[in-house]
Amino acid sequence: MFRFENLEIWKKSIEIAEKLFDISDDLERKKLYKFAEQLRGAALSISNNIAEGSGSNSKKEFVQFLNIAKRSCFENANMMILFEKREYIQNHVKQKILSELEDLCRMISGFIKNLRT
Repeated sequence: MFRFENLEIWKKSIEIAEKLFDISDDLERKKLYKFAEQLRGAALSISNNIAEGSGSNSKKEFVQFLNIAKRSCFENANMMILFEKREYIQNHVKQKILSELEDLCRMISGFIKNLRT
């Protein structure tokens, strides 16, 4: 088992990625391929950076990867806001994803704080 598999932030990022992938699938059905591809990449970036960072040799390096993961949460949030404005997703879907991304950002921030102490 890899170290990251025990991290709650990684588990939460995978749950969110699953939902973002579902939205990507819907975007593809609407022939919005570039948006679907961008969303998948940003969704993967969160868990990928948590996983990659967990293999770091130092806490400082791990924190750098966690900050990238956190910025990817913001990227996904931005896309959800735009997609809802363009009526590609419904408001309740946007609100649910934004809430989960916000929770994950708080979790990552807490984890970073813990690593630094």
